[in-house]
Amino acid sequence: MDKQNQTVLKEFILMGITDLPELQAPLFGLFLTIHVISVVGNLGMVILTKMDSRLQTPMYFFLRHLALIDLGYSTAVGPKMLASFVVTQNTILYNWCATQLSLFILFIISELFILSAMAYDRYVAICNPLLYTVIMSQMVCWVLVAVPYVYSAFISMITTIKIFISSFCGFNVISYFYCDSLPLLSLLCSSTHEIELIILIFSVFNLVSSLLIVLVSYMLILKAILRMNSAEGRRKAFSTCGSHLTVVVVLYVTLSFMYMQPKSSHSFDTDKIASVFYTVVIPMLNPMIYSLRNKEVKGALHRLWKNMRKLPI
Repeated sequence: MDKQNQTVLKEFILMGITDLPELQAPLFGLFLTIHVISVVGNLGMVILTKMDSRLQTPMYFFLRHLALIDLGYSTAVGPKMLASFVVTQNTILYNWCATQLSLFILFIISELFILSAMAYDRYVAICNPLLYTVIMSQMVCWVLVAVPYVYSAFISMITTIKIFISSFCGFNVISYFYCDSLPLLSLLCSSTHEIELIILIFSVFNLVSSLLIVLVSYMLILKAILRMNSAEGRRKAFSTCGSHLTVVVVLYVTLSFMYMQPKSSHSFDTDKIASVFYTVVIPMLNPMIYSLRNKEVKGALHRLWKNMRKLPI
């Protein structure tokens, strides 16, 4: 390998979602709308679950952290993606690219395990209702969110450091709309085998382990529901799990498609579609799913609106 082929890069060029001029304006309008809805929805969910006295339960504690995570990685990716539609050359500084990658990994892994914690919470609420407040104590809830954050930060640091201490070639164009690990690997001059193996192992572990917790929780929930004599009780149990199950299915299907397909079948164009879905669309959908399907959240919104109308102008 020639030393002249190894370059100290100062910035990267993000190619964005499409290079077709006729699609720039409509896609900018579409994604700007989605991003604004996502930020407002998730920020609103954080404020609502923090302020409303009736939403101070473990379920809404986890929902608040899910909203914070969605707000985090949509904000980490969204602005730069929108910039690609309005600037001629969308550049990102070397250090900011590393920061964006580390934040994205931190938030996406945290989301997987927060969803697992939410599944466990629903299992305890339905299968052990009398012991729910004892089992899901405030300390337990904090442990169930703190461990994913610490673990995700650890994985984020390992992956980001391994990529950015490697040698980049002179080519600094990323055929993507944000700094993700797979597009960055294609720019490395040094061997990527070790980094690819690390990403694969952690991706499989994160997806399988978190999904296993969800599946076991829901199998036990289903078993408990089928034993219920009351049709109304079964309906309520299913309704409390419906929103969470919808979010889980959408996210896991998208991530499995993205990170667990064979390398030979990887296409950055198809990966872009999947990435747009879980970095932009899912953060917008989550607060909508949880608010539209949840009477308590809708009730809290109604109370907040009534209180706001009473305020003097």
